[in-house]
Amino acid sequence: MKAVIAEIITIGDEILYGQIVDTNSAWMGTQLTGIGVRVKQITSISDSAEHIVKALDDAQTRADIIIMTGGLGPTKDDLTKHVLADYFHTSLKLHEPSLADVTEIFKNRGREITELNRQQAFLPEACTPVRNVLGTAPGMWFEQNGKVFVSMPGVPFEMKRMMTDTVLPRLQQQFRTPSIIHKVVQTVGLPESILAERLEVWETSLPEHLKLAYLPHLGGVRLRLTGQSMEADRLEKELQQEIDKLQDIIPNYIFAYGEVVLEEAIGELLNERNLTIATAESCTGGYLAHKLTSISGSSAYYQGSVIAYHNQVKVRELQVRPETLKQYGAVSEATVREMAENVRLKFGTDIGVATSGIAGPDGGTPEKPVGTIWIAYADKTRTITKLLHFNKDRLLNIEYTAMAVLNLVRQSLTATVEE
Repeated sequence: MKAVIAEIITIGDEILYGQIVDTNSAWMGTQLTGIGVRVKQITSISDSAEHIVKALDDAQTRADIIIMTGGLGPTKDDLTKHVLADYFHTSLKLHEPSLADVTEIFKNRGREITELNRQQAFLPEACTPVRNVLGTAPGMWFEQNGKVFVSMPGVPFEMKRMMTDTVLPRLQQQFRTPSIIHKVVQTVGLPESILAERLEVWETSLPEHLKLAYLPHLGGVRLRLTGQSMEADRLEKELQQEIDKLQDIIPNYIFAYGEVVLEEAIGELLNERNLTIATAESCTGGYLAHKLTSISGSSAYYQGSVIAYHNQVKVRELQVRPETLKQYGAVSEATVREMAENVRLKFGTDIGVATSGIAGPDGGTPEKPVGTIWIAYADKTRTITKLLHFNKDRLLNIEYTAMAVLNLVRQSLTATVEE
């Protein structure tokens, strides 16, 4: 089974300057994978004839499909169409249906078509035009030496409509592609290196057509298992069998399957158990509350928060005992324990969680350096506390702490807390 390989080329100095973010390539990669085409490379280049030609020459040595976006506007810096005409040894000719589309767009806007926009309807004779119903720049489809070249505007909504209406269906007709299926397993609580050690035997025994990727992110690792086959149903079963094995190997660290974030998984657990939660935050300054309430429907389980940044607020709003603060300090197991227990009582919830620490980059001491964080979980029967040690980056410490609390809630609700 020969894979069908695609390469994406984005053209535009604005991408290289960082003035816009290339979201087109990610979207196209997803869509191409969906029809069984594997994207092997994405290249961003400047609005330069030399760079465009070089990129095309290189791409066709390794890809069956070359998809380009950008450089099709009406101004002088938009070179793509002219470069393609030269590259395929052809000339530009007025394409009447494209001119009609452009004229109609201007008519609907209550404006007369300009000469510059009229020139956009001139296309290389060797191409098959790709209609753009949302903009003034048609796309172009070329074929040479068994390769397909497609050029489209860089405007996202125009490109997406052209891909959906024309390019993807035509590629499916032209290429016999295998099914490519991804299975995503979300894990939390194990660093990538340790996770890889635990999965080594399982990973080594995977069939050759199944590939595992480790995708680390803040506080967790996404495991992506990818397979390709001409038999989609059989492939689906194979992937599920491997996922079942994975569940037996690291059951305590898997929190979801698919594109699910940890706070969403926590919300599902709370809803399933008909439980409510409240937060008491010091070093995270409301970030934990933000994570929990970023999920639609969180009002069903989330009651409220106290951001007790100052010790006086800890005493007044959370009834942390002054003697606790005096003896142990704000960043201590005793203080965070009282914060979690008392915020639960204050809001009348099933669960209370709390954070207190030194986020940095200053404020640390030899006994409690920057990155020293205490977190706590409290319910009606128990209180669990944990001491964390992070780094000197303030924002990362805040984010890591919030993720650690969410994981502590998950572990507590699934009885997998590790001391």
